[in-house]
Amino acid sequence: MDRFAGQVAIVTGAGGGLGRAHALALAERGVKIIVNDLGDGSTSVVAEIAALGGEAVASDADITDVAAVQAMVDDAVERWGRVDIVINNAGILRDKTFAKMELADFRKVIDVHLMGSVHCTQAVWPHMVAQGYGRILMTTSASGIYGNFGQANYGAAKSALVGLTNVLAIEGERRGIRVNALAPTAATQMTDGLIPEEAAAKLGPETIAPGAVFLVSPDAPNGVILGAGAGVFAVSRMLEARPVFLPEDERTAETIAARWDEIADMSDPHPLGSAFDQTNLYVELSGRASADTLS
Repeated sequence: MDRFAGQVAIVTGAGGGLGRAHALALAERGVKIIVNDLGDGSTSVVAEIAALGGEAVASDADITDVAAVQAMVDDAVERWGRVDIVINNAGILRDKTFAKMELADFRKVIDVHLMGSVHCTQAVWPHMVAQGYGRILMTTSASGIYGNFGQANYGAAKSALVGLTNVLAIEGERRGIRVNALAPTAATQMTDGLIPEEAAAKLGPETIAPGAVFLVSPDAPNGVILGAGAGVFAVSRMLEARPVFLPEDERTAETIAARWDEIADMSDPHPLGSAFDQTNLYVELSGRASADTLS
């Protein structure tokens, strides 16, 4: 982990909470930091990093503004010559049940979480391709993986970030760019009043930061979703049950209903590397079943 020295990172939403914890943890390892946040917190975090003997610059770029994000990245490259790490952490909540949710609040959450991450990632991508190295960390959530009442907008945005992670992990791998997702459960200003006080005491951002540091390290895996909170870490994966081929004369909704327990049996699941892996598997199984029928 000492190979962080000399690297440059952009951490969004780093004026407090998780972003601050990530920025401080990286700065302790010698990483130069662009501390991005709309509030005043970024300046105080820069001061904290300076007190640690580190180097950081505050940025108030609005990540929903493409031009502002590009200017932030340009500043980092002009100042330090490169960008090695981006932690897409900035986020907001606009919780309501779907029936009561205003579309403006739905769009706002998508704009910040999903499009903000897209803007930052796309702005650094050419630099990472050119240098043959990069680490991108998306911040997803259990709300996006498993769902959560009253968070249709947030869950949709966070689930979309899993899809973005999966695709960019594939596209970036041959370029030396690794892309992962962190699914934190933390007590921060954003979750004030939502987590019981006793639980919140165990869910400090500092309990999660080691996971973020690992996922943007030279030794990082690729295309991983890591759950983190209260010092607990666990990988989440999208898995598929063993596929069941239905012959043409049995390919009905009624047959699916009758064989549902078999189709939904997750006792022997397997991961897939990409959408085409699924397509190829289905075609292969179909061809194999047809060959068996003819023989």
